[in-house]
Amino acid sequence: MGSWKSFDRLVKEYDTWYEKYKLAYESELLSLRAFLPENLEKLKALEIGAGTGRFASVLGVGLGLEPARAMAMLAKQRRLEVVLGVAEFLPFKKEKFDLVLIITALAFFENPNQALREALRILKPGGQILAGILDRDSPQGRYLESGNKKGRFSSKAHFLSTAEVSSDLEKLGFERLEICQTLFKPPGEIREIEIPEKGHGKGSFVVLSARKPVQEHGD
Repeated sequence: MGSWKSFDRLVKEYDTWYEKYKLAYESELLSLRAFLPENLEKLKALEIGAGTGRFASVLGVGLGLEPARAMAMLAKQRRLEVVLGVAEFLPFKKEKFDLVLIITALAFFENPNQALREALRILKPGGQILAGILDRDSPQGRYLESGNKKGRFSSKAHFLSTAEVSSDLEKLGFERLEICQTLFKPPGEIREIEIPEKGHGKGSFVVLSARKPVQEHGD
């Protein structure tokens, strides 16, 4: 059974995290915006694992893919168009999107590498992938992976390190990799929106941006 199935039962608990830790949420949004293209409204964009639409609806992405029906219903209330499906088998034609976002969802996929491979398939040449992760090698990530998992969501996650995701992206052929980080304190201790910094290792939330190579022949 996919780990995402628990989100159907705990959807409200999941969604209220963003209200409880609003400054952490705003800090995550700011780090994602650091890599978002300025002409997003003119691009074909998709968030994979869109959840309740907390990111796509605010960032200006109009389409999401989500396997949990209860999550998808709440995302639709935020005016997000949602397609039901899983990341490893995307129901879209190749080279359809300019931008693909995967935000905090990689840790819950059955096969993260296959999901990234599918993202590559549906991206147009030169298209951008934007992945936000809870870095396993950050202080907060190491705590959660140490066996002290207390959250009902984090207990079902397999957190990845920035190095792992970077390596997977490069092996698949993505290029122009850029990385920034935020959440330098636990969410409950953040008192103001944090400014993202380049690199990784200190912040628990890391954003990776990369591009699909522009092909020499064909559009």
